[in-house]
Amino acid sequence: MQVLKIFYQKFMFCDHTKVKFIAGKGGNGCVSFRREKFIAKGGPDGGDGGKGGNVILIGDENITTLSDYRTFKRFQASNGEGGKGKDMHGANAENLILKVPVGTLIMSEDEKTILADLDEHGKSYIVVKGGDGGLGNARFKNSVIQAPRFAEVGEEGEIISVVLELKLIADVGLIGFPSAGKSTLISKISNAKPKIAAYHFTTLIPNLGIVDVGKTTKTNIKDSFVTADIPGLIEEAHKGKGLGYEFLKHVARTLVLIHVIDVNDKDIVKGYDTINEELRKYDPAISKKPQIIALNKTDTIDNELEKMLEEELQSHVKKAKIFSISAVTGDGIKELVLEVYKQLVKERKKLAKTTAAAKETIKKKDYTLFKPELKTASDRFDIVIERTFINIETGQEHKQFNIKGKAIEKLIQMTNVKNIEGLERVYKYIESTKIKKELLKMGAIDGDYLSIGKKMLIFRSM
Repeated sequence: MQVLKIFYQKFMFCDHTKVKFIAGKGGNGCVSFRREKFIAKGGPDGGDGGKGGNVILIGDENITTLSDYRTFKRFQASNGEGGKGKDMHGANAENLILKVPVGTLIMSEDEKTILADLDEHGKSYIVVKGGDGGLGNARFKNSVIQAPRFAEVGEEGEIISVVLELKLIADVGLIGFPSAGKSTLISKISNAKPKIAAYHFTTLIPNLGIVDVGKTTKTNIKDSFVTADIPGLIEEAHKGKGLGYEFLKHVARTLVLIHVIDVNDKDIVKGYDTINEELRKYDPAISKKPQIIALNKTDTIDNELEKMLEEELQSHVKKAKIFSISAVTGDGIKELVLEVYKQLVKERKKLAKTTAAAKETIKKKDYTLFKPELKTASDRFDIVIERTFINIETGQEHKQFNIKGKAIEKLIQMTNVKNIEGLERVYKYIESTKIKKELLKMGAIDGDYLSIGKKMLIFRSM
């Protein structure tokens, strides 16, 4: 069993993996001056850098596994092109578009936050955004500075590590012990062609099939639903025993469950309770889903025993409907699928109402979107300043002020602090946003250190 699990994890179906995504860096702005014959004192003409590429995940119904993301753990978009002279801007980098199976959850690295749920074909999510291109020196020309000799460097792209988890999109899930006949049943009612053999754990990966209701039940119903054959559960599956645990998550999205029970099992009532207890321990919400019981392999017993087993189980489960079937001969399949479809229609209506209510709630909420701009003082609310003390090589103690804020950190990151004119722009920004005033209130004096992002400046009071 352990060897089988290792084989599954390494070489087969993949539904959970951790991946690092890196957006492209923005291109650097250009420092350039117009130099042409017979044109005296040509002004600045350095172009802007291009934007770095985003990394975008998109749901694709033609992909069924995350195995590519288990093999390759790091994906990076292209960088933007640098600006050039003669006001030529660098080209924006192309976005890196990656396809994942429909039903993929994008979660934070600690798996506590769901960032996106790609539950529809074509639904997309920008995982990381590319950095902005740096402005060329032509952008900084004004009546005071007529020949700026600095430009912005490109902004770094975002970097994030996320967990991708696949939860298959299926309307109906087949659950039960190994060899209960789930694979045979799904092959009978849908277009799925699973591997079937006379031994436990034939099914190593979930199988999806589309059920044509009208065709299967020989009626005029023009509808269909997707069903999933979940690999067999065993006792203590919620603790990781057997293969079923690997796929319990896929039952979460289903609306209706078909509980397949082998009539040849020694104690069908105990078996029924065991499976439901595993569902409850894994996720109580799953155990509350509507279940329809399929007593399978009735072709292997006589009618009297079949009736006795059905009555015994019915007296125990009370409300759940029971259908005696043979997935091999097809007996009882029509009635089973009709009942499943009937239940599914009810659950779809409930889901539609819940979804509509959720959307209405979202509409009623008021959202405030802040967009700090580097050229204004409107982002002062975004600033956090912390004071610490550091010892420098001379043994003297100096105050250090850690300044945090999206706008100021973006500005310093896109500034070449070795360029005097570029550095002067940062000091002017600090003064215009009243950061300097706050620093003075906190006791800053000339020679103290300012830590902004990954760069260090010296505070100056004048």
